[in-house]
Amino acid sequence: MKLSKFKFELDSNKIALHPAGNRDESKLMILNRAKRTIEHKLFKDVLDYFDNKDVMVFNNTKVFPARLYGNKEKTGAEIEVFLLRELNREQRLWDVLVDPARKIRIGNKLYFGDDDLLVAEVIDNTTSRGRTLRFLFDGPYDEFKKTLYDLGETPLPKFINRPVQPEDKERYQTIFAKHEGAVAAPTAGLHFSRELLKRLEIKGVDFTYLTLHVGLGNFRSVDVEDLTKHKMDSEQIWIPEDACKVVNNAKDLKRNICAVGTTVMRTIESSVSTQGYLNPYEGWTNKFIFPPYDFSVANSMITNFHLPYSTLLMMVAAFGGYDFVMEAYKTALKENYRFGTYGDAMLII
Repeated sequence: MKLSKFKFELDSNKIALHPAGNRDESKLMILNRAKRTIEHKLFKDVLDYFDNKDVMVFNNTKVFPARLYGNKEKTGAEIEVFLLRELNREQRLWDVLVDPARKIRIGNKLYFGDDDLLVAEVIDNTTSRGRTLRFLFDGPYDEFKKTLYDLGETPLPKFINRPVQPEDKERYQTIFAKHEGAVAAPTAGLHFSRELLKRLEIKGVDFTYLTLHVGLGNFRSVDVEDLTKHKMDSEQIWIPEDACKVVNNAKDLKRNICAVGTTVMRTIESSVSTQGYLNPYEGWTNKFIFPPYDFSVANSMITNFHLPYSTLLMMVAAFGGYDFVMEAYKTALKENYRFGTYGDAMLII
């Protein structure tokens, strides 16, 4: 499978800059693989496609305010720092991306906030854009973390080309977000409201949760034509024992198991037994799914409409069938579906 197969023309006005007024009122496209049909609904109509003892698997990662703006010592040049992950709690070490990268060297100090509230020193160059920062903060850890997060901004992806607004703090987070560590939201989960979850629960649908801390690898461009040569960035995952029991029981009962989002699909496909059952796991995954691929656990999937050439689109094409998914994307463009993080949704059954 070649990269060029995932090209399509996407005007910037098709990318959603804001979420729908209500979480569960985005458009929803239903792809039925057996019948090869496409239907157009609202997201809350997802209720009609699930029954008693079906299972929905959610990613309960929580986004933290990962984007900071600071100034370089001496020159005062503005530097954007994107926090990726905490490396050492005691030493206040963080793995970060900096932009513009060419201006930052080991030993440089960066200043953040009014009156230089927070200072960081560059102690390592890990990649062309990546750095390790040591934050110089004398107070207790909780005070440091609060200061860091107060200065941080909701890390909307760059293709949402507008300033961050107060609503983003709530809307760029699922209502079931629990375990902090993501720098991007698991977007399929953003469509679920408390009311919709309650209605699904009343219908007898079982929910279970696992964690994948979404990293920037989601947005990293693929720069090889031969997809077998692309390497995904590693992301941290947790699949708890109770999630495995719920999923494997549904599999035995031949119930519908729905992966809510590409992050859930990648997580469950990263820890599957030879018999196709989900195994508990805590660690990292760099699994890259693209067509053709045999899925082991989920038999339905909820996802957003993704950008051209993205690894997310590749996974969806693997699950829905390449030709069918690309046909659906043409329909979505014609029917004015909204693309990207805050865009509309697709249910593949």
